[in-house]
Amino acid sequence: MTVSCEDEELVEKIIDMLRTVYDPEIPVDIYELGLIYELNVDKENNLAVTMTLTAPNCPASDVIVSDIEKRVGSIEALKSVSVHIVFDPPWDQGMMSEVAKLQLGFM
Repeated sequence: MTVSCEDEELVEKIIDMLRTVYDPEIPVDIYELGLIYELNVDKENNLAVTMTLTAPNCPASDVIVSDIEKRVGSIEALKSVSVHIVFDPPWDQGMMSEVAKLQLGFM
């Protein structure tokens, strides 16, 4: 994951909130799944999240994006949150953290 933000405390808050967002079909949060590719906070504290999904035709994509905007957007320091979904590079199980692999029984 690439992070463009000098405020480490704000980055930690963002990551903490991302850990509360789940794909409804998978019992692991999107951060541990490795779905977040980039966090970019500009000088006005607008956050752009670049992420992927486990599958291009994921039926829960709207729910996930809405949940990110709502939860991460609740951080007072942020002016706005926008989510950009990309499929390059494509997600694979190797992007999951060890925590996610343990939770899903891959280790």
